[in-house]
Amino acid sequence: MTWIDFVNLLINGLIEGLVVALPALAMTLVMGVNRFPNAATGDMLTTGAYAAVAVQLLGGWPLWAAALISMAATAVVSAGSYTLIFRKLAGRPMVSSMLAAIGLGFLLRSLIGFFAGHDQRTFDLPLVRAWNFGGIRVLPTDLAIAAVAAVCLLVVFVLIYRTSFGRQLRAVADSADLARASGIRANGLMLSLWLLVGALSSLGGVLLGMKAVVSPEMGWESLIPAFAAMVLGGIGSPMGAVLGALLLCVAQELAVPLMGPSYKLVLSFVVLALVLLVRPAGIMGRVQLVR
Repeated sequence: MTWIDFVNLLINGLIEGLVVALPALAMTLVMGVNRFPNAATGDMLTTGAYAAVAVQLLGGWPLWAAALISMAATAVVSAGSYTLIFRKLAGRPMVSSMLAAIGLGFLLRSLIGFFAGHDQRTFDLPLVRAWNFGGIRVLPTDLAIAAVAAVCLLVVFVLIYRTSFGRQLRAVADSADLARASGIRANGLMLSLWLLVGALSSLGGVLLGMKAVVSPEMGWESLIPAFAAMVLGGIGSPMGAVLGALLLCVAQELAVPLMGPSYKLVLSFVVLALVLLVRPAGIMGRVQLVR
């Protein structure tokens, strides 16, 4: 592998890492506040991608408008799942919510397969040529994907660390009862959190569909890397989730010449197992709530 191949793989890994960071961050927020792994995140991602495809097919809208509509629709689905399912399971063992999330994921995937079929779909995007810098190839579409993902991540971090929403969210994460006694409306805050989680997952699905194809299994295939990134970065750490996604996806891309693209998902399992065995707290140091 030449240095040009290395740079191309590194660029592709960083772009994929920014996309995977969106569902990884969504899972981290739920894990840090509601304290269970939301296994339906991947299928929320698929829901957002198919919603954007439907808007483009039925309305002929540009992709940016279709993405915004899909984010709103998926956010409503996410908030509805919290209201109808996960809020009622609060206070029960974590496994109850986790199993409910798995069931919700299967339900969403089945509904998508029933109404949209199992054929692969693509977004209506203009064909563009890759920029070539002495063998280093960069697609303008990939740069747009990376820019949108980075801006979205920045907005979420501002919400978490620089607004009253984030401060109240951290208070509820520390102690919901104490936050409620302090005048914080925990129910409304949780609803806002799940709206945000749905929007993040939907945008991740749209960006992933722009880079590859849209299929009913795309969310499930992205769930393992997102979960591995969350564990690698440190459970409950938003910054760790993003860092873990970048490191994991770069490692996957650099391993392609040795293992082939078919084993990228296997590498996620290997990284997940090694982190759990060697450093369960992740690279951010210790298990923590959303800070």
